[in-house]
Amino acid sequence: MTLKRILTAGICLAGLLPLVAQAAPDRAALMQKHKGGTLKLTGSAAAGTIDPMINYELKFWQLYAFTYDGLVTFKKVAGKDSNTVVADLAEAMPTISDGGKTYVFKLRTGVKFSNGQEVTGKDVVASFQRLFKVSNPNAGSWFNGIIGADKCLKDAASCTLNGGVVADDAAHTVTVHLTDPDSEFLYKLSTPFGTILPADTVGKDLGTSPAPTTGPYMFASYDPNKALIMKRNPYFKEFSVDAQPAGYPDEIDFSFGLQDEAEVTAVLNGQYDWMFDEKPLDRLSELGSKYAKQVHVHPLLAYYYMPLNVNLAPFNNLKARQAVAYGVDRNAIVKLFGGQNLGAPLCQQLPVGMPGYEPYCPFTKNPGSGKWTAPDLAKAKELVKESGTAGQKVTVISSDKVVERSIGEYLASLLRTIGYDAQAKAISSNIQFTYIQNTNNKVQASLTDWYQDYPAPSDFLYVLFGCESFHPGADDSINIAGWCDKKVDADMKQALATAVTDPEAAAGQWAQVDKEITDAVPAVALFQPKYVDLIGKRVGNYVWSDQIHMLFSQAWVK
Repeated sequence: MTLKRILTAGICLAGLLPLVAQAAPDRAALMQKHKGGTLKLTGSAAAGTIDPMINYELKFWQLYAFTYDGLVTFKKVAGKDSNTVVADLAEAMPTISDGGKTYVFKLRTGVKFSNGQEVTGKDVVASFQRLFKVSNPNAGSWFNGIIGADKCLKDAASCTLNGGVVADDAAHTVTVHLTDPDSEFLYKLSTPFGTILPADTVGKDLGTSPAPTTGPYMFASYDPNKALIMKRNPYFKEFSVDAQPAGYPDEIDFSFGLQDEAEVTAVLNGQYDWMFDEKPLDRLSELGSKYAKQVHVHPLLAYYYMPLNVNLAPFNNLKARQAVAYGVDRNAIVKLFGGQNLGAPLCQQLPVGMPGYEPYCPFTKNPGSGKWTAPDLAKAKELVKESGTAGQKVTVISSDKVVERSIGEYLASLLRTIGYDAQAKAISSNIQFTYIQNTNNKVQASLTDWYQDYPAPSDFLYVLFGCESFHPGADDSINIAGWCDKKVDADMKQALATAVTDPEAAAGQWAQVDKEITDAVPAVALFQPKYVDLIGKRVGNYVWSDQIHMLFSQAWVK
């Protein structure tokens, strides 16, 4: 998913190991001691709609984890176990049959929405239907395998998923039927897109009017120009400490409007407990030397990359795309991002640590090790000449964030160096991601990033480069390059099918797909980042989840 970043540079990382909360020996005692207070968050801007089935930003996905629930979810703990799927509104993991095409979930009884209404199978069915009615960003790629989804994608307003999602009120079950096995179906349901809302929730973007929640918190108010306020859900009762533990703060307030410098100062002064945005370069030495205990660094399954529009000149030419891949100095970009401690050069689409990752880098000086070593400008210039595209105009679109703007300017300068008439253009970070997706804007090249939605290689390769992810003229065309290779698409589908019964074999298949996509250069991989959190001095029980990041509900502020 594209996620807002916490960027830093020059921090001395000695001693800044991630702090992980230990398992609480007595949660009741800890709750009695630490329950209460208001956790205060700050960010430069809101993240758009409050609708969990539409919003695709980390800024609000972190909040949905403690407000909404799905049938299943990622375990809310620290470490690798945070990538584990556990039962949520379902009382146990589903019974899977018919070769992986049928899932039977038994619902918990007594779980209520924040309006007092009990969760039923009717709500589950309606929520699945709503995914299509609101044009969920991944409805056509994540959920198109549900029986009846094809009709919903053609006519969302009349979506019923007839035969695909069936509730049995007497048995308290919901059965989901797929057209084909999907080894990642439970991962997909564990994201906010799998949220269960009341059946009468309108089938359109909720905007600033939040729907009732089932988690420990509900959204009390939302003004995108000021703040998002979360208060306790009066009907919440802890039904699973793994899926949805009770929260410690009485209230979580997310205020908008401060810029990064002011955010850092406010957190250090105790006015706020956490900041979302990147850390300004001129504050990093101070943070690393004076406030090391408040800084937490975590490696991420993510990468920054440069999509190249394969349907527009000059990058509809393979040699032109290869030229960029050879010419880019990944070390220089990592330096702009913050140095080797906070980023590492990456030459392929799968980040280190993701299943299926095998070192591979054909576009570098002295290839052979599988890793990037240095740019090859001579080769890049030669390819530009061979492509016949030298001198063509190119615009690189980045966001207006300081670090991203600087990387965008570097990329434009590289293009000029290898033979293009290039310029950088920085636009508002609030709109940049949707802007570069829409083919109507005729974006030739851009800078963006991708963070895992869930821990599977397809979440990078199939989502970003699959034919089904390309939607001309739409803001939700996550295949930004517009690249569609039928053979590679078939290879990806084969890997998905293999993963149903043999995940290890599938990992090998994904490694081959990674090589195929890297060779075709629909995007130039740049680097793999780390995540840096800055928290207030009073915050206790800092817990980091690979999937959710800081678990706000578990923070102590009393």
